[in-house]
Amino acid sequence: MTDRRTELAANLAKVEERIAAACAAAGREREEVTLIVVTKTYPASDVRLLHELGVRHVAENRDQDAAPKAAACADLNLHWHFVGQLQTNKVRSVASYADVVQSVDRLKLVSALSAAAVRAERELGCLVQVALDAESGKQGARGGVAPDGIEELAAAIADSPGLRLGGLMTVAPLAGPYAGRQQAAFERLMEFSSRLRVAHPAANMVSAGMSADLEQAVAAGATHVRVGTAVLGVRPRLG
Repeated sequence: MTDRRTELAANLAKVEERIAAACAAAGREREEVTLIVVTKTYPASDVRLLHELGVRHVAENRDQDAAPKAAACADLNLHWHFVGQLQTNKVRSVASYADVVQSVDRLKLVSALSAAAVRAERELGCLVQVALDAESGKQGARGGVAPDGIEELAAAIADSPGLRLGGLMTVAPLAGPYAGRQQAAFERLMEFSSRLRVAHPAANMVSAGMSADLEQAVAAGATHVRVGTAVLGVRPRLG
């Protein structure tokens, strides 16, 4: 466990250096960017070590892994982010531990999250996941709503009891006009964020960038980056 702690500490330090350098290059303060460590496929023991090392935001993308992990770490001061595509039959479970659901991409999910949050007497932060590879009215290959659906979803979240509209999230697309153009994709997301904040000034969270492209996300103006591999190592293959 000592070796694992040392490994995680070294990896965190490298990621911290990258974020700090990206902020400096962009003329931003380091405090403007929050690191979310994506702990999917890794055990609760790693989450505990990360907490010891100062991490306060962690993310998961599968409820069947996240729910027991969150329960095992319930005594820790952590903010749990759900970042995967979410089925409505998992909403009640996710609403019991998640602080933020970053992958809201359809109206049916908004109503389900609202009902679950009210039942659990909790407030859930929600981000609209934007698919920059999706055509009008469609969803992206990795989840997310087409850009022309942002306004409707954001309004629905803002008007739903138990939910708080936090902002926007995207994953750099693998296809379409922004494939291989991460910074352009993230800059486009920032444009959508600026428009959203006209009607919803408090919805200022912009979640973008992962291990391979966090610098581009910081340069574009992201407020949160989601880093897994660079902190925890190459993930084991899922069976």
